[in-house]
Amino acid sequence: MLSPLATHAGLRRLVTAAGAAPSVHNTQPWRFGVHRREHIELHADPDRRLPVADPRGRSLHISCGAALFNLRLALRVAGWRPVSWPLPAIGDAGSTLLAAVRPVRAPLASAAEHELYAAIQDRRTNRRPFSGALVPAGVMAELAAAVRLEGAELVRVDGPAGTALLEEVAMAEERLASDAGYRAELARWTGGDGRRRDGLPPYVQGPRPDGVSVPVRGFARTNGETARFEARPQLVVVTTTGDGPQDWLRAGQALQRMLLVATLHGVSASFLNQPLDLRDMRRHSDPRHRRGHPQMIVRIGYGPAVPRAPRRPVPEVLSAA
Repeated sequence: MLSPLATHAGLRRLVTAAGAAPSVHNTQPWRFGVHRREHIELHADPDRRLPVADPRGRSLHISCGAALFNLRLALRVAGWRPVSWPLPAIGDAGSTLLAAVRPVRAPLASAAEHELYAAIQDRRTNRRPFSGALVPAGVMAELAAAVRLEGAELVRVDGPAGTALLEEVAMAEERLASDAGYRAELARWTGGDGRRRDGLPPYVQGPRPDGVSVPVRGFARTNGETARFEARPQLVVVTTTGDGPQDWLRAGQALQRMLLVATLHGVSASFLNQPLDLRDMRRHSDPRHRRGHPQMIVRIGYGPAVPRAPRRPVPEVLSAA
């Protein structure tokens, strides 16, 4: 069987799948390179880093980790086993290289792997109000299992802890909104000022919370729409044992596997990462949870159909050697 790295069509399929991953403010901060048709490299795109909101590069790594998971899954359904290694030691502190993946011959992918791969194109970040219907315990267990498969943990936050977290989200949103540099950076990447820095169409819209609901970020708000969101959002947090670049890359892969499993069950998701953004901007360490460092705060539930966010064209993110 011909390696997918050996043909333009094969590479295009891989990079298209990888590029469909979610990313912070839809920055899509990744590039891909092929080395001697033997392995494919994942690079951070420094021009798409958020120096104000993400000075450590944590969110960038998580975004690239999500793309890495899609790349691995695309290789798998092509009939290959992806052998990946993070942060290759190449002796250059300024390198953008985050991971490399080599395809190895393997048995055909399972039906479950094909279903997960098909969910890549169906997954959406949903900033609309959810119905309030509870995600069943069995589905929650599958989401947690998906995260564990990638070396992270999923912590469900409800009851008094959930209320406290929502209050923290609201306070963080208020503080971020008062930071002029943060607001300007957000507008450049979400189209909040009518255009995106990279020329892509403005990002997927959502309504503004009505002032009573949890502050879900709608972005690109051009029509002044407001809505009341669910009174008690269902919240889960992706955590890792450490809080360094490899942990962030692992968190991104775990997040994406979880989101694809959620998509298969018709479960919508969006993010309430304001407290984590504020922590990163201040370069503070987090109060470590007994089950790890929080990396993503995810709101899940059942929402309406929403459009897909625009994507960078493959030639813009792929270089072959």
